[in-house]
Amino acid sequence: MEQRAHFSKKLEDLKVMVLRMAALSESAVHKAIRAYLENDADLAEAVIVGDEAINEMEDEIDNFSLELLALDQPMAVDLRTIVGAQRITVNLERLGDEAVNLAHRAIFLSTRPPMPHNPKMEDLANTVKKMLSEALKAYVDDDVSLAGQICRMDDKADDLTIAILRQMVADMVAESRIVERGVHAIIGARHLERVGDLSTNVAETVVFIVEGTSMKHNCRG
Repeated sequence: MEQRAHFSKKLEDLKVMVLRMAALSESAVHKAIRAYLENDADLAEAVIVGDEAINEMEDEIDNFSLELLALDQPMAVDLRTIVGAQRITVNLERLGDEAVNLAHRAIFLSTRPPMPHNPKMEDLANTVKKMLSEALKAYVDDDVSLAGQICRMDDKADDLTIAILRQMVADMVAESRIVERGVHAIIGARHLERVGDLSTNVAETVVFIVEGTSMKHNCRG
C-alpha cells in the first residue's frame, strides 16, 4: 500500500511538471500571436528567448518519465499516464517551436507597412488559442468529452486557413507590391493552423490516457 501511494505521488508530480511546461508553451503561443497581429517585434523577441525554458522542461520531464518506466514498470492506466505525458510533452515543445516561428514572421512584418486588415486571421488566432486552452483543460480534468470537441474546432481552423490563403493570394494578384508581406502572412497562418493541429494531438492523448483507445483516425477524418 505504501509503495502504491509513493508511486501515485510520482504520477501526480509528473502531471504537475507537464502542466508547468504547458503554461510556458501556452504563454509563448499567446505572446507570439499578439506579436504577429500587432507587429510587436519586442514581444516577438521575448518569445524567442523564452523558448529555451520550454526545451529544458521537456528534457526534465523526459528524464523523469524514463525513470518511472524503468524503476516502477507500470501497467495499464499507469503506463498510459506516463506514455501520454511524454506524448503531450513532445507536442508542447512543438507548440513552443511554432510560437518561435510565428515570432520570426512578426519580426519581419514589423519592418514593413501593415497588411490590409483580415478579420479571418484574428478568427483563426482566437480559434487555435481556444483549442489549446480546452485541450489542456481536458488533460487537467481527464475530460474525454471535452477532448472530443477539439476535433470539430480543428475543422474550423482548417477552413479558416484555406479562406485566408485564398484571400491572400487574391490580394497579391491585385497588388504586386504586397507579395513579399503576403507570403510571410501566409506562412504565419500556417503556423497558427499548426497550433491547432498540435492542440488536437494533446486532446487525442487525453483520450488515450483515460480510455486506452485512439481517436486519431476519427478525429482526422
